[in-house]
Amino acid sequence: MTVKNEIRHNIDVYASMRKISAIDIFCGVGGLTHGLISGGIHVSHGIDSDIYCQYPYEANNQATFLHKDVKAVTSKEIHALFSGNHLKLVAGCAPCQPFSTYSRKGRSERNDHKWNLLSDFGRIVSGVRPELVTMENVPQLIQHHVYGEFLSSLSDYHIWHGVIDCAEYGIPQSRKRLVLLASRLGPIQMIPPGLFASKGSTVRDVIGQLPALAAGETYAKDIVHTASKLSELNLKRIRASRPGGTWRDWPNELIANCHERNTGKTYPSVYGRMEWDAPAPTMTTQCFGFGNGRFGHPTQDRAISLREAALIQTFPADYKFVKPNEKVKFNVLGRLIGNAVPVSLARAIAKSLTMHVAQFRCDMEP
Repeated sequence: MTVKNEIRHNIDVYASMRKISAIDIFCGVGGLTHGLISGGIHVSHGIDSDIYCQYPYEANNQATFLHKDVKAVTSKEIHALFSGNHLKLVAGCAPCQPFSTYSRKGRSERNDHKWNLLSDFGRIVSGVRPELVTMENVPQLIQHHVYGEFLSSLSDYHIWHGVIDCAEYGIPQSRKRLVLLASRLGPIQMIPPGLFASKGSTVRDVIGQLPALAAGETYAKDIVHTASKLSELNLKRIRASRPGGTWRDWPNELIANCHERNTGKTYPSVYGRMEWDAPAPTMTTQCFGFGNGRFGHPTQDRAISLREAALIQTFPADYKFVKPNEKVKFNVLGRLIGNAVPVSLARAIAKSLTMHVAQFRCDMEP
């Protein structure tokens, strides 16, 4: 078959495809999957090495969770998960700890193996050769050679990539993320914010109506709406904190010794309250802790609850994270929520992909 005939054959095949079917690599609790589904894309499977992800992933999405290390996954296995005459999408967010500014100070050898996870994602894409690819990660990834190698593996794709301000897409969070879209169909781009969200969302919009809690308390009707305990000292500190302020607002007797040193003065955002009418700070894996960032509730004397963190990550209010009668583990659930792709960002990605496919079909019509 000549190159020209192959191109014509591919156009005929692609134009006959009406749906997008996706596999979510590094699926976590399902933020990316949930957003893709709500944006009109069928997701059949999610893959992750963290067994804690299985219940929330399957309980909230009509998709199958595969508990497997991506390093042990072959392209042949992924290819076999696709079915029907659908456009194939390989989606994923490789764990970002090696690239994140939040982890640089305490980075250790335990994270070294994660530098290669993006390479494994690229290996799968190269083997499956899906029509569509999307990836989300921290902006710092752009600076690393592994990202350049990943782009090189997509040499026969049309690529769009850029740093997205999540707040512009209606996500109530100051979160910047690198998003990549790749297509073998033709030029592709991210949907502009104005076509997706009419206005920004604030902390008040998403958590303002939740029942009040004290530090260490759990709401009886939703065990995920639970707040971590505070020591007597930290109770005094949060009572001395104002929304949008810092520990510099406290009286001297409440200031920690580490903050009085020159090195501590560069971290003004810890021990702070969020503001009602502004986006929240970036949700991290420790977002349930008052001392871990500006994660204090705007008016209540506590850190935000796990449910509030999930809402800020734009998960639905009824998203299930723990099995019935199972106890909430703050470190586990905080990690899963903080690492998730915001659902609304995933929905915007889905809309970008479906609009791209629809435009491609229109271009192919006689």
